[in-house]
Amino acid sequence: MDITKIREYSIPLILGVIIALAWANILPDGYHNFLHHEILLGINFHFFVNDVFMVFFFAIAAVEITKSLLPGGALNPIKKAVTPLMATAGGILGPVAVFFILNSLIGSPDFIRGWGIPTATDIALAWLVARVVFGSGHSAVSFLLLLAIADDAVGLAIIAIFYPDPTMPTEPTWLLLVVAGMALAFILRRMKVQSYWPYIFGSGALSWIGMHNAHLHPALALVFIVPFLIHPVTQNGELTSHSSLDHFEHQFKPFVDIGLIMFGISNAGVVFSGISNLTWIVFGALLIGKSLGVFAMGSISRLIGFPLPDDMGSKELFLAGVIAALGLTVALFVAGVAYIDLGLQGAAKMGALFSAVVAVIAIVLGKLFNVKRIEEREKVRDVS
Repeated sequence: MDITKIREYSIPLILGVIIALAWANILPDGYHNFLHHEILLGINFHFFVNDVFMVFFFAIAAVEITKSLLPGGALNPIKKAVTPLMATAGGILGPVAVFFILNSLIGSPDFIRGWGIPTATDIALAWLVARVVFGSGHSAVSFLLLLAIADDAVGLAIIAIFYPDPTMPTEPTWLLLVVAGMALAFILRRMKVQSYWPYIFGSGALSWIGMHNAHLHPALALVFIVPFLIHPVTQNGELTSHSSLDHFEHQFKPFVDIGLIMFGISNAGVVFSGISNLTWIVFGALLIGKSLGVFAMGSISRLIGFPLPDDMGSKELFLAGVIAALGLTVALFVAGVAYIDLGLQGAAKMGALFSAVVAVIAIVLGKLFNVKRIEEREKVRDVS
């Protein structure tokens, strides 16, 4: 298998997950020490992956969304972006509702704090599965990317508001640095600075420092900066090959794709512990709540006049909701802050881990629904 296929099917990510699961269960102390052992200047492997490396993963996702919002993109005109954002709301409210319903039937008052666990979507795995099910050029991939990023942004807000660390309270004043980074990126764009380096490592650094010191997860720092990258268009309004957006994507995407092995190792090391009703509540809230929530709100959005992207109909919308049920790493993180009791924490994490089964369900449904795969769309050639 060539390197392109290895990257396309996220074999590094899958390998990282397998390594983490085996390592955490066979040598748990060694795994924990590896993640948290200082590498340099107080930085450990877990921090480097989640707070630095993932900045570039979310940046590449932001490139895809920005391009999809341009003329000819899957989410252009802008009213096509309303439906995925409405679906995001369904993908948050649905799991919360199902969590409370299931908890009232088979749960316990001790489980209540876990309602936020199934609200977010694992963007890395969702992106992988969407590309396998729909093909890399299908508009459902852009739809899911926008949904997942919005989902995770809300998830981070839920953590900050409902699961605050009493030793590190949120300091919103630092978010002024994020605004400063965006202002600098705007100035660079007005000055027609073609290189992406000042945007990513100048404006992006300000945004990262602001989010980090505000005690919000800095992985989304470049999401606020990437849309300012210069992306000239042809006379037909389509992206040209001289786009800084394209240059950044082409130079960093291989690094991100291969580097996802680190993401898997850092985040998927769940110790197999006692499975309880909480496990099934979390898993059910993800699978049922996400699928139905995304489909219901997306359908309502269509009824009130906001269209789906051109390649999507009801079956693709439902399938996107199923894929959005991949909570895994983000859900694992929320489970870690939701419960102090290690028994509850372990059971909840098992439910989040089981959501990986959604990948198989989505692929099977894609075959049953006879979903048309669309591979990467033909690149727009430079007309200059």
